[in-house]
Amino acid sequence: MIDTHCHLDAERFDGDRDQVLERARAAGLSAIVVPGIGPSNWEKLLDYAQRPGAVKLAAGLGVHPQFLPELDPAGDLERLDLLDTLLSRGVAIAVGECGLDGPSAERAPMARQLEVLRGHFALARKHQLPLLVHCLRAQPQLLELLKDEAPVPAGILLHSYSGSNDLVKKYLKHGCHFSFAGPVSFTEARRPIDALRAVPLERLMAETDAPDQAPHPHRGGRSEPSYLPLIIEAMAKGRGETVEAVREATTKNARALFPTLG
Repeated sequence: MIDTHCHLDAERFDGDRDQVLERARAAGLSAIVVPGIGPSNWEKLLDYAQRPGAVKLAAGLGVHPQFLPELDPAGDLERLDLLDTLLSRGVAIAVGECGLDGPSAERAPMARQLEVLRGHFALARKHQLPLLVHCLRAQPQLLELLKDEAPVPAGILLHSYSGSNDLVKKYLKHGCHFSFAGPVSFTEARRPIDALRAVPLERLMAETDAPDQAPHPHRGGRSEPSYLPLIIEAMAKGRGETVEAVREATTKNARALFPTLG
């Protein structure tokens, strides 16, 4: 299995990161994609991605929209230039985490978020890499941007998809893939399950978003990659398919989007 989104570099893993990776290996994971959220962790992630291990670590590099309020807007273009330089090393396998965040719009105006995201789109096309996109309470804005932007040939992965089932078809027209995390396992989950059922199996992936969004029965605690089987089981139950079918499909799809993880 492949965890397509896990913040393994987070401070919450500093005390037992090696043990977390060992538990991931024991749970059946072969690779973990660790997305960057800002310049302060880019070099660290590139270092992670070049370390040998039983579970392959791969890096994405980007500026998370929730991180933008902490960064001087005057430096947005300079950061994108630095991102371009680091992507040119050929180590990162994706551009992102990047995207749009409605709750952050008060401190990072949506116009700024859109401009920074357009820069990520351009870099994904330039470096022929997939794009890892966060979108929270900003689905209309993202869909409008997708109408204007040229396609990203390597693909777009909507991480921890939180949109409605009705929007799935619209995103599919733009070549998007969809990843789901712990919320699909919650007892009261309705909207995530409806969206999950609307996604074609060939566009579906799984993630933990660790250390956040821990699945049932670990809800409220720290999530970690070894919980990915719980998420896949919940996805299978929600779709009415076998665990084996969903596990095989999500792994195959992740390897197709990120060929170096094969």
